[in-house]
Amino acid sequence: MILDAGVLVAIDRDEPDVKGFIQTAQLQSEPLRTTAPVVAQVWRDGSRQARLSRFLPSLDVQPFTAAQVSLVGSLLRHSGESDVVDAHVLACAIRLDDTVITSDLDDFARLTAHLGEAEPRARHWR
Repeated sequence: MILDAGVLVAIDRDEPDVKGFIQTAQLQSEPLRTTAPVVAQVWRDGSRQARLSRFLPSLDVQPFTAAQVSLVGSLLRHSGESDVVDAHVLACAIRLDDTVITSDLDDFARLTAHLGEAEPRARHWR
């Protein structure tokens, strides 16, 4: 599962729903991933984000590589969207054949509308 920024924000805020979701995923040995741009988007100050600081080491953080730039750009061009972070999450989901866990399914629906059967799975964490 690839977590988007909204999930990490919910973890940082100690929202009970997300704690249960993460615990269930870990009990089922689901690999939890995110992307470096997602971490950059939510990270502000480690001394004030203790929960997020403790959680990040449990994630496989996918880098944003030069090889992904064309796919991310293509996803944005075809969708008319502009959120590079969401497009990179989607690119990683495609490459890893993984599910996007998001706080906003509509964002991913717009990014994936043109993909047809190649569209990766996305679900809300709540």
